[in-house]
Amino acid sequence: MTINEQNPHKDNGMTYLVIDGENIDATLGLSVLDRRPNPEERPRWDRVLEAAGEQWGEEAKGLFFLNASSGFLPMGFVQALTAMDYSVIPLSGPEDVKVVDVGLQRTMEAICQLESGSVILASHDVDFLPQVEELLDQGRRVAIMCFREFLSSQLQDLQERGLEIIDLEYDVKAFQVTLPRLRIIDIDEFDPFEFL
Repeated sequence: MTINEQNPHKDNGMTYLVIDGENIDATLGLSVLDRRPNPEERPRWDRVLEAAGEQWGEEAKGLFFLNASSGFLPMGFVQALTAMDYSVIPLSGPEDVKVVDVGLQRTMEAICQLESGSVILASHDVDFLPQVEELLDQGRRVAIMCFREFLSSQLQDLQERGLEIIDLEYDVKAFQVTLPRLRIIDIDEFDPFEFL
């Protein structure tokens, strides 16, 4: 009997919300808005952590990765995250090292070594494909939290293996304002008055 047959979803009541802060911020600014986001256009990180806990009804531990190679930390933002019970992980390294990516990869590899635990990765980046595949192979519950239309197609393809995709705006309601995104609308949800 395989591990998956014994326990189709290994969990210990803990969902690890692993956030690639750089990637989410860059996608929001460069791809969604085409400019630097205004304060009200940034995600409400308290809502994101709350949604992570609600996803599978488990306690959520938020791990927020930041690139601190410049020696600078946005202390107001860090303090706000800490007040919301996030663990802020500022990483630094040489210019040619994507420190946040390396930190996220190592963290997901470490979660693979734990007896159990579910993972929600907030990123659009294909660099985490091997770790996501390993977690799925172990029978873990795994989701990607992102702007769905900008998610790597290789990660989207893992839905066939059980990967869940959570949209930051439409599913989490992480924003105070409606973002200028073109969304595919299910005909049953189509309201023509929204366009009149």
